[in-house]
Amino acid sequence: MKIVVLDGYTINPGDLSWERLLSLGEVELFDRTPAGKIIERSIEAEILITNKTPLPAETINSLPKLKYIGVLATGYNVVDTAAAKSRSIIVTNVPSYSTMSVAQLVFALILELCHHVQKHSDSVHEGKWTASADFSYWDYPLIELSGKTVGIIGFGNIGKKVADIATVFGMNILAASKNHIEQPDRKNFRWCDINELLEESDFVSLHCPLTPETKGLINAANLGRMKRSAFLINTSRGPVVVEQDLADYLNNGSVAGAGIDVLSMEPASKDNPLLRAKNCIITPHFAWATKEARVRLMDIAINNVDAFLCGKPMNVVNL
Repeated sequence: MKIVVLDGYTINPGDLSWERLLSLGEVELFDRTPAGKIIERSIEAEILITNKTPLPAETINSLPKLKYIGVLATGYNVVDTAAAKSRSIIVTNVPSYSTMSVAQLVFALILELCHHVQKHSDSVHEGKWTASADFSYWDYPLIELSGKTVGIIGFGNIGKKVADIATVFGMNILAASKNHIEQPDRKNFRWCDINELLEESDFVSLHCPLTPETKGLINAANLGRMKRSAFLINTSRGPVVVEQDLADYLNNGSVAGAGIDVLSMEPASKDNPLLRAKNCIITPHFAWATKEARVRLMDIAINNVDAFLCGKPMNVVNL
C-alpha cells in the first residue's frame, strides 16, 4: 500500500528510525506539508499519517484511494472524523504514550514557579552571590508544596499521574471530571465541582480535552474564583484558556503566576498577550516530546498501521 507521512519531523527530527514503517509498504516521508501541497502529496495515498497537518472534509473527499488515517498524537481534532467515517475511512490515534512526560513537565513548571530556579541561577552567574554580604539570598518568594492543594481538571491518565506525584510532595488533591471513579487508595483526594476546585486550590492543573464545553473554560469569571496566591498550569490545549483574560489577571496580580505549554495558536503568535504577562512561564508545546515518549508514539503509530493491514484495526476513534 502507498503510505504518506505528511509531517514527520516533530516526532522524528532525526534521532529515531522509520525503518519498521518502511517495511509495511511504499512509504513517502515529508517533514512538513504546507496547506497547498496536502492533496498533491496525498492523492495516491491509501494510508495517510498526520500529526498536526489538518485533514478537513474537503481534503478527505478529494483523496479517492484513501482507506486509513493515522494521527501521530492522542488528540485527533485535526481530522474530520465524521467525513472519514462517511467514506469508511478508519482514523486512529496514539493514546497514553506521553503520560509520564507530560506529568513531569507539570511539576517542572510548578517547581519553577515555586523556586524561580533559572532566574536565581542567572543572578549567581551575573555575580550577585559573589557580591552578597550574606551566605544566602532569594529574589522571589519561595514556596513549599507540602500541605498545598492542587486542583486537577480532567482526571484521565495524565491527571491521575499528576495526582500520584502530588501525593509524594505531600499535597492535597481536588479533582473535577466528567466521570467520578472511586479512588480508595488516595487518602488526600476529593472529588468536587469546578467552582469549588478553583476557589480552594493553590495550583490548578488543566488536563481536559478540548471540546465545546471546555473551550474558554478558564475565563475571567473562573479566574476570579481563584486565590490571588494561586497558580495555573496548562499542558492540555491552548483554547481551554481565554488568553487575554489570563494575561489581565496575571498583570494585575489577581493570579500569582502561570505555567503554560500550549497556546491557542501554535507556533505562538507574536501578539499573544501571555508573551508579555507577568510571572508567566511559556514552553513550546513540548511536554509530549521526550525521546522516550516519542519512541512509544512511533511504536504505537506503526502498530496501528500494521493492525489495520492485518484486518484488525486498533485505537480507532471514528467507529
